[in-house]
Amino acid sequence: MRFSFVTLFPSVVSGYFSDSILARAIDAGKISIDFFDPRERSSNKHQKVDAPMIGGGAGMLMTPQPLFDTLAEIKSTSPDAHIVFLTPVGKPFRQNDAKRLAQKEHIVLVSGRYEGIDERVIESEADELFSIGDFILTGGELASMVLCDAISRNVKEVLGNQDSLAVESFEDQLLEAPSFTKPKNYENNEVISEFLKGNHSNITALKRELSLCKTQYFRPDLYQTIKNKR
Repeated sequence: MRFSFVTLFPSVVSGYFSDSILARAIDAGKISIDFFDPRERSSNKHQKVDAPMIGGGAGMLMTPQPLFDTLAEIKSTSPDAHIVFLTPVGKPFRQNDAKRLAQKEHIVLVSGRYEGIDERVIESEADELFSIGDFILTGGELASMVLCDAISRNVKEVLGNQDSLAVESFEDQLLEAPSFTKPKNYENNEVISEFLKGNHSNITALKRELSLCKTQYFRPDLYQTIKNKR
């Protein structure tokens, strides 16, 4: 699976993929990463990519030409590329989106800067718009990396054990149950006794209840959705 980052700051993104699971996935050919800098496609002699907003407003906006030309270049060799813009006005990114997008062959992640991107680019080129939360970042690169990480984990054979995906948070709209490792007792703080007895059906049932409790406490919005479905 191929990820293309459209960003004015490729160096901000590239380091994230030099270690751990995603680095191994790249080495194994499960995913690939490349970068397109709109500044390099700017027709302005000074390679400017921003301008004041028409109608007034604080700050600068990314101009259309560099982005249109960048995306046209990508689509000329990859016409089926799925183009995603990261923006606070996009729909919230969820685990189901990560699983669905993992079936794509090529995803283009467009990161805005300054006060955002000229709306004409978004209206013309976006297949989807996503937000990672109700807050504002200085640029879309972090959000792009979040999407790439979440999607990549759902690509076949990227994780060492694909079964681990089935018990993670947000599967069945629940938060993941507490997990423990050795030692069984650490500074008088013991592992839940039922986890030590080896009865897997009881452990599964208990983890389900703990997931419900954790979801109710930390994410009452999710819990209410589950409760309404019962």
